[in-house]
Amino acid sequence: MGKPEELTEITIIQKDTANKIREAYIGEFKEPVLFGVHGGVKRFYGVEPEVEHPSTLDHIVAAAGG
Repeated sequence: MGKPEELTEITIIQKDTANKIREAYIGEFKEPVLFGVHGGVKRFYGVEPEVEHPSTLDHIVAAAGG
């Protein structure tokens, strides 16, 4: 088995637990990726955030499609 090409360090910070907002700091990128809720996900969790953000599932689907 060969050596890994890349090991990514990720830090997740819970910014607002009531509204399900998280920031992910990925590797050397300075700006965080925001995760939150919208649509059916916010209804599932019973929250109404002031600002909607893509959910973790949205990011997974986008990555798989890209």
